Formats: sequence, C-alpha cells, structure tokens
Amino acid sequence: MTTTIHVGGESPKMQSFANYFDGYSAVVRRVEIAIDDTSDGAFLVVSPPEVEALYWRLDDIRVVPDQAANDTIILAYKGDRVSRLSISDEETRRIITARCPNLHKRPTVENRGRLAVWSFGAVASVALIIFGLVPLLADQLAEYLPPKGEQALGDATFEQIRAALSETDLFPVTICENPDGVAALDKMQARLSDQVDLPYPLTVHVLDHDLVNAFALPGGRVVLFRGLIDAADSPDEVAGVFAHEIGHVVNRDPARGALRSAGSVGVLGLLFGDFAGGTVVLFMLNRLIDATYSQEAEALADSFAHKTLSATNIAPSALADMFERLREEGDEEGGILAHFMAHPELGDRIKSARDADSQLTATIRPSLSPDEWAALQNICE
Repeated sequence: MTTTIHVGGESPKMQSFANYFDGYSAVVRRVEIAIDDTSDGAFLVVSPPEVEALYWRLDDIRVVPDQAANDTIILAYKGDRVSRLSISDEETRRIITARCPNLHKRPTVENRGRLAVWSFGAVASVALIIFGLVPLLADQLAEYLPPKGEQALGDATFEQIRAALSETDLFPVTICENPDGVAALDKMQARLSDQVDLPYPLTVHVLDHDLVNAFALPGGRVVLFRGLIDAADSPDEVAGVFAHEIGHVVNRDPARGALRSAGSVGVLGLLFGDFAGGTVVLFMLNRLIDATYSQEAEALADSFAHKTLSATNIAPSALADMFERLREEGDEEGGILAHFMAHPELGDRIKSARDADSQLTATIRPSLSPDEWAALQNICE
C-alpha cells in the first residue's frame, strides 16, 4: 500500500514498502521507504528493521535493466554495487519514475584506463593465438597427418569446389578427359615431377571452367582450369604454373593451410559466434589471415618452380611472360593474378622468374610439341 502526500504545488511525497536485498546474504528484508525532500536535495529513505536507515539521493538512483517481470522494478544506488530494492506497487513505481530524473541513465564507466589495458591485452592474446600459435601447431601437425587422411580431405574439397563453381545445382563442373589432352598433360606432369621427391603421388585434373587459375589441394591433388590453358600463349606458361603448384605439394602447403584455416576459424568463431552474417565475417577474416601465412609459402613454391623448370630445360621466364600479359590485359580483379597477387609483390616475382633463366645449363626444349600443345588446348572438347 502506498500513501501519497501532496503539499501545495510540491512534488508528491511517498510512503510505501519494498523488498530490500543487501547483496551479502540471502535474506529478503521488508522495508519501509519514503521520499524526504531536504535542503540538501531529495532522498529515498530506506528503513530496514533494526538497521540504520539508508538515504539514497533521487538523482543517483538507477533502474536495473533487463528484468523479466513487467510489474516490478529493481533499483540500484550509484556507487553501491550489490544492494537492490524491489518495488511491486504500481503507485510507488509511478512516483519513483516521476521523481528520479536519472533512473535510466547509464552508469559512468569507471577505470577506463584499466579497461583499455585489459582490452588491448585481450586483442593481443587473440592475435598471438591466430598469428603465432595456430600456424606453429598447424606446421607441426601437418608433419604427422596421415597421407590417406590428407588425401581424403583433398578429395572432399575437390568435390565441394566442383559443386560450388557449377552453374546449376544438379551437376558439378565437368572434369576434362579428352584422351589426347590427358596424354599431353601426363607428359608435362612426368617431365616436371619425375625427379621430384613427392610426399604422395600427384592427381591432376583440368576443370571445364573459364576461371584463369590453378591451385593445389591436400593429398597431392593439383587442379588447373580450362581458362588458364586458354589464356596461355605456350605450353611452357602452363608448365610454369603447374610447377609452382607442385612446389606447394612438395612443401605440403595445402595441408598446413587447411589446418591453419580450421584453427583460425575456430578461434574467430568463439569470438563472433554464428550470428547473422557471422559466417561471412569469419570467412573474410580468415582470408586476410591466410594471406599473411601464404607469403613465405608462395615464395618457396616460386623458387621450386624456377629450379624445376631450369632442371628440365624449360625457361622459368615463361611464367613471367604469362603474368605480364595478363596484367596488361587487365585481369587484375580475378583469376590467376588475384590468386598470385594476394601474396608477394607481382613485380618482384616476375623479376625473379626472369632472373632464374640464368640457371639454365642446356638448350631450352618446349614442354610439349605443337601437336601435344594443341591436344592440351582441346582437353575439354
């Protein structure tokens, strides 16, 4: 029950009851509350039984947000972290709402400096995990990953890529299997890999898609796109890209990348959860992280390609020719340039490929004969 007293034009005073929680015990105390207007300001007087009364200045009373009950308000006092006052009487709640001007004002953040230090420490810890611990563990785990498990991962990823690039939901992108073209590709593969110590046999496919790209997957799977072959002026340009991807297989970069991605997405998922659009955020952040991981891997794959091409009497500069022509044709927004430019500077890589021609010790021999090159160009027919 609430007693409301009006004196002239003054604000209404109040006498009522509420439940008081001191925050230190489980006891709920029934207390009398009243508003007392003094020369020092207006106060809510909380009078627990057998305890000295509490004086809460009305300006410093805050409502505790996010309460489930609509017929009760929970009050807190500025500076008091634990005490709470629960009021259910409708008239009392109306008066409290009218007399407390800062009832819904957010409390001032204290210890901003300490919070800033803690926030910085948290961000630094996450960065250390993602950019330090995750790649370190991924590199170590990749050494112990069973080849059959790695090949199964590559097979599953390959089928997902075929489905994702398909223009229909019914059929994945076609694998090009023209016999003469496959024979030409096998000859190129043999020439590039016969003297290479591979961790597992290569499985090479050409996909019937106009994407100008190529990549390696875990388990020794190398994928070339028809668009890459169509964009090449010579078989040696395709051989240069092919040798680069074999370098990734030799270094087991796809397995390391898969483990790093899994670890990074796991950490980022703990931070962001799977809220609306969260998957997109995780993907974008993970792509950014992968770019930093790939710089050294791409440089090593380039070096491997230069040495392999030189050892098989194919000019490493053929790779530079392809990069330069695609750049001049304006393919910088997608395809193979986007794939390669995400890592070391393209200009430096072109220069390194041209400089690698000095490693040649014998007469240059094309990677394929004209007839074989024509067959590879028609592998998707």
